[in-house]
Amino acid sequence: MIYAMSDLHGCYDKYIKMLEKIKLNDGDTLYILGDIVDRGDGGIIILQDMMSRKNVVAIKGNHDYMAWLLLKNIDDIENNERLSEMFRLWLFDGGMPTYETFVALSADEQKSILSYMNSFLIYDEVNAGGNRFFLSHTVPEKERMLQFEKLLWQEFIVGEPEYDKQYFDDKYIITGHTPTGFIDQNFTGKIYKANNHIAIDCGAVFEKPLGCICLDTLEEFYVE
Repeated sequence: MIYAMSDLHGCYDKYIKMLEKIKLNDGDTLYILGDIVDRGDGGIIILQDMMSRKNVVAIKGNHDYMAWLLLKNIDDIENNERLSEMFRLWLFDGGMPTYETFVALSADEQKSILSYMNSFLIYDEVNAGGNRFFLSHTVPEKERMLQFEKLLWQEFIVGEPEYDKQYFDDKYIITGHTPTGFIDQNFTGKIYKANNHIAIDCGAVFEKPLGCICLDTLEEFYVE
């Protein structure tokens, strides 16, 4: 089976509960669609667990990218005004738990974490259950998405989807990034499905459930 979840934001306990709930085994594949770190205090621990599993595919989110960029340049921040301001804003936007856990690691552990984060995919496409799926942290508006060759990679980590428009007739888009309650209040704490778009950030770090979807069956799973 192929599964997808997103926006763990350091919620290690919910992450482990979900792995147990879906009974993830070596024959399955789990996609995590970004924003693994920040806000919650378990982001680095989740990364270490993901690194130990050959069947987990990580896709880059905006928080993952910012954490990687600043942590790999941590020694230069004090002497670089631009980096210093980015670092201040990152800490304010939930980066403090990630930073504090990272700096407590050994040099080899830090290097391993940064290398792993740099390997994250920007997007992926898979076939499952007779359907095609495009998976990314987020996507830009429809007009931009349909000019795929012209897209910048940043649009897949900070883009603003048009959830009220169907982008494709022949495949589903699966994203995180925006808590589903902000898309439609009726989907607060639940996976959003409309217009061949499946949004799976249920707001786990904001005391909402962590959601996960099986691409083969479109079955939804939740843990508190």
